[in-house]
Amino acid sequence: MVHTNIYTESEKILIAKIRSLPPDKVAETIDFVDFLSQREQEQSLVYSTTKLSETAFEKIWDNPQDDDHDYL
Repeated sequence: MVHTNIYTESEKILIAKIRSLPPDKVAETIDFVDFLSQREQEQSLVYSTTKLSETAFEKIWDNPQDDDHDYL
């Protein structure tokens, strides 16, 4: 993310809400944001791995013997 002095309206609202929290809730918010970021990275990794494996499994999945399974 590029840091600039120009924030979107959502960012302004979020910053204002974070500033109104007590310190322990700010720490909890940081943990939650880290959790969301990690989950996003993991989902991206799973998606990338799946896309990479498609070529390897194409010969196994795409054959006349398994055509009946395509409709299950």
